[in-house]
Amino acid sequence: MISINDVAKRAGVAKSTVSKVLNNYSLVSDETRLKVEKAVKELGYVPNSVAISLSKKEFNRVGLIVDIRHNSQYVDEINMQYLTGAFEKAKEYHIEVVTFFSSQFDDMNYKQVTAYLKSQRINCLIIYNLSIENKNIYKIIEKQEFYCVLVDSCIINDKTSSVSIDHCCAQYDVAKKTLNENDYINRVLYIAGGEGGYITNQRLDAMKKLQEEYNFELLIRYGDFNEYKAREITIKNAKNINAIVCASDLMAIGAVFALTELDIYRPVCGFDGIRLMGYTKIAMNTVKQDFNQKSKRAFDELKTLLYGGKGQYVEIPYEVCKIDYMDVIQK
Repeated sequence: MISINDVAKRAGVAKSTVSKVLNNYSLVSDETRLKVEKAVKELGYVPNSVAISLSKKEFNRVGLIVDIRHNSQYVDEINMQYLTGAFEKAKEYHIEVVTFFSSQFDDMNYKQVTAYLKSQRINCLIIYNLSIENKNIYKIIEKQEFYCVLVDSCIINDKTSSVSIDHCCAQYDVAKKTLNENDYINRVLYIAGGEGGYITNQRLDAMKKLQEEYNFELLIRYGDFNEYKAREITIKNAKNINAIVCASDLMAIGAVFALTELDIYRPVCGFDGIRLMGYTKIAMNTVKQDFNQKSKRAFDELKTLLYGGKGQYVEIPYEVCKIDYMDVIQK
């Protein structure tokens, strides 16, 4: 069985140096780090993370970073599913977790964020819905300061995996189903999420592909996953279009309420599969995601990284379905 002593001998360094590299100490030269990593790979050494933790008198601690910038019950529902899945897996693996909100880091620079996380004994991160505003988090991922798993953000390196549905295919499928269920549609309003975001761009690609196939006029507006903004966009444009595709269920709810105010009908579809959507009492197509299972899979990927695996992309299944009032009321 390969030991840490074998790695030290192959790399030509002290055993303590190997330990520092395995535990991501910053005060190790790039040259030395590369020698140790090469020896680990050549020998097929898998570090005993529990033994390492005990030697440091601490265990792996996972930081869960969630984005609560959008003030709504919708965000609460999704984040609670994420956190519940993470807590269940943490209990299974006997690993401690600490929850952070991305807004906590808004006034910190990259070094301050890194130092703060390390001061909390964090060496692993699961990051949910990474926003383009989180520049410091992007840099942490780029520098590979921590083992990371990103949920719904496609960034991969040796220490970073991504867990996500195929947002392009999912948006295409739900929009196509909605168009096919309705008579002649030639002008579609697409209410996208946040401009410039990874998920937004993936879903926009789907709508542009569908536009080419169906030859309809596509009007794109950005609602920033906000119910009120979607309502305002719909009020302004509803009379000039004959279908509305929304990049979130929350925005679909805003669109439906606007149509009700205007006393006109337009087919509307959403994305995410949240229960709140059913309370509009108007059946709508959506993409249903299992956020609990997605979070659990992220934890599994984190365990793989901790035991020497390389970062990878993991695709999670989704379901296109219709949600109405009877689906969500409790008996």
